[in-house]
Amino acid sequence: MERARGFVRLTLAGLAARIAFLLLEPAARLVGDEHTWTAWGQDVASAAVGFSPTATRLIFYPPVYPYFIAAPLALFGTLTAVKWCQVLLSPLLIPAVGRVADATFGRRAGTIAAVFTAFYPDLVWYSTHFWSETVFLVLLWWAFERLIAADRDGDRTAALLAGLLYGLAILTRETALYFAPVAALWLGVSRERPAALRRAAAFLLVAFLVVVPWTVRNYVVYGAFVPVSTAGGLNLWQGNARLSREEVYALYARVPGRIEKYRTGQREGLKAIAERQPAWLFEKLVAEMPRFWEADSLALAHIRREAYGAVGPSAYRAAAVVLVAPYLALLALFVAGVAQARLDRRAALLLGFVAYYTLLHVATHGFARYRLPIVPVLVVFAAGAVAAWREGAWRPLDGRRRALALALGLILGASVVASVVERPAFEEAPPQ
Repeated sequence: MERARGFVRLTLAGLAARIAFLLLEPAARLVGDEHTWTAWGQDVASAAVGFSPTATRLIFYPPVYPYFIAAPLALFGTLTAVKWCQVLLSPLLIPAVGRVADATFGRRAGTIAAVFTAFYPDLVWYSTHFWSETVFLVLLWWAFERLIAADRDGDRTAALLAGLLYGLAILTRETALYFAPVAALWLGVSRERPAALRRAAAFLLVAFLVVVPWTVRNYVVYGAFVPVSTAGGLNLWQGNARLSREEVYALYARVPGRIEKYRTGQREGLKAIAERQPAWLFEKLVAEMPRFWEADSLALAHIRREAYGAVGPSAYRAAAVVLVAPYLALLALFVAGVAQARLDRRAALLLGFVAYYTLLHVATHGFARYRLPIVPVLVVFAAGAVAAWREGAWRPLDGRRRALALALGLILGASVVASVVERPAFEEAPPQ
């Protein structure tokens, strides 16, 4: 009970931080895909569509976030209402990450992870801007929390709820789709084999049942098999073609029809991958790892794009310190946490998700925004490292652990350094 009260207090503290940021943040214009997200939300809420899945032409993006935007718009008629809904939703990530850390590394680690999540600057910033990550992270990490609970307690109801939440997460960002079989396999491979397999099947079946109505809707509206959305085709193409992003966009725009664009993107992306063999994977690791793990933030990109108007060099550097320094500290503590951790089933699930998500964006393209869904894993392992130090349980590293820490530190360190060399986050950059 005391543990639950602690998470409630930290959730309220995180809520207070987000409300304060919403009230104090300077006015910012919409930037990049914020225009598209809000436009689709307005479309869904319009009288012509009236929230009907078959009346809207939404296909490039998954549906959950546009519908999330549409509900407050329909009720209150303003995007400010959407921000308030996000600010109220965002702190629900805090107990989810805290409970995952608790289950993985113990009570103290759970509390530390909840504190990190409550006040991590990027998470606070996203709660007041129109990107799908705020909704996605809450759904995804409560799905992971319920998945771990189902494995720990042998609870089929928890597995069913995990499937529901994971299915909704897929309908928020399709990138979660391809990890669902891995998560089900993880749940099914257990000493309690028959019962564990039933829980895994329940998880996967419910996730499938959540997603498949939208797949059917895509077929009804567009006459084509599109599991969730068509954005993946463009991402695959622009991430692998030996062309600039602008050149790919220009070619993509010339293709008639949304489904044909999707198929062209897939076809040209796979063709580019085939043409770049056998060096493709090495080239992509070198190109995308610095972009995925870069010492940067979407909030800084907003400043560079003058979303807040003209910002002087000193203010930009101050924002860079606030946003990037905690990230660099988190990376260092993550490496320490991995080196210290007992790599059991739960740790393997979390690290497997990091590997999956990283490789997914190596195969397409990397960007600081795209790593946000795995930031909770960094937080969990960082909290495990801090908890071990606070409890006096820090253990000397044997040769294998030392090699693991060194390899992971070199990979992440080289990626961060390469990103700083390419474009120092702490220096003012021209608008993009």
